[in-house]
Amino acid sequence: MEVVPKDAEESTEAVEGVHLSLLAGAEEMNVQHFFIEPGAEVPEHSHDNEQTGYITQGTLTFLVDGEELDVSEGDSYAIPGDEPHAAENRGDVPVEGVDIFSPPRENPDWKD
Repeated sequence: MEVVPKDAEESTEAVEGVHLSLLAGAEEMNVQHFFIEPGAEVPEHSHDNEQTGYITQGTLTFLVDGEELDVSEGDSYAIPGDEPHAAENRGDVPVEGVDIFSPPRENPDWKD
């Protein structure tokens, strides 16, 4: 069994205002914490991994196939593998939550 204490969490700024922290992981999945500052954007991207998530604070607007989908505190979501998607924090408070990836995914570096 793996336990990752909160104080062991190491944050990476994948793009300006988007902070990601890898948490517990196994052979077939891992958990990632995210903190997205007001006005910050996750650029459009896709990955082989299936992605499910849960918002614990704020509202995140996903952009998928020309559609805008608001996901708010208490909402969860699922993104199939290889589906292009982007996200924006259009609110006045940070967006915070967790994602689960299968298979496991490393923190991306979207600055390139």
